[in-house]
Amino acid sequence: MNSLSLYHDNDNYIYKIDPITKIIFVISIIAVTYLIPTITGSLITLLSCVVVLLLAKVLRKTVPLLSVSALVLVSIALIQGLFYGGNKTPLLEMGPVVFYKEGTLYATLLCLRILVIILAFSVLILTTKPSDLVESLVKKGLSPKIGYVLLSVLQIIPQMSATMATITDAQRSRGMETEGSLMTRMKAFIPLMGPVVMSSLTNTRERSMALEVRAFNSTKERTYINEPVFHKSSLFIRIVIILVLIAVSVWRFFLWRG
Repeated sequence: MNSLSLYHDNDNYIYKIDPITKIIFVISIIAVTYLIPTITGSLITLLSCVVVLLLAKVLRKTVPLLSVSALVLVSIALIQGLFYGGNKTPLLEMGPVVFYKEGTLYATLLCLRILVIILAFSVLILTTKPSDLVESLVKKGLSPKIGYVLLSVLQIIPQMSATMATITDAQRSRGMETEGSLMTRMKAFIPLMGPVVMSSLTNTRERSMALEVRAFNSTKERTYINEPVFHKSSLFIRIVIILVLIAVSVWRFFLWRG
């Protein structure tokens, strides 16, 4: 059965860190990337994310996420290399097309920042169960309704993929051609998307009814099945992350004042 989330089940130290600490890591690492506006600073934060993903043994799981963003990264490199406002020094000439050094450097910085954001969120999403993440946020005061929306967003892509695969197999068993030339795939697109959309609407209605049965809109104090397990090392990690963020912020402030 296909998983309804991007979470990859494993058993190592990164998985045992509580979701709030991981959220602090994500926010801090992205903030540091923008506080240090250099390629070197972005490379350091990028390597930090890679190290954490390696420790969690989920670095390979980020390949599909990175492949989806490849078109965006290439577009940024082309547009900034050709049309960046500060372009002065030619770097590469291909007939009438000229790539400039300034635009290429700026595009590199932007691409590194995007990669940092993707990998930082990968640490959170790939190593944390969506239910645990939302439950931790609700316990910290987040509205249950917002928590439900967040949980739905985290599950919608894997759920749609699982539904699409099931319907595709069902249509194939009925003789529909779903593979082959581009025209064949386009002909199969509408018959496939119709059941997917209808299935999604049905699931939404069923979820709504299930939530009402479970008193989702109740204003009374909620109870939880799972008790949070807070490791002592999580507090140490939070302190280190926050101290690094404060140090970088202070350095950036004095650099700006200077």
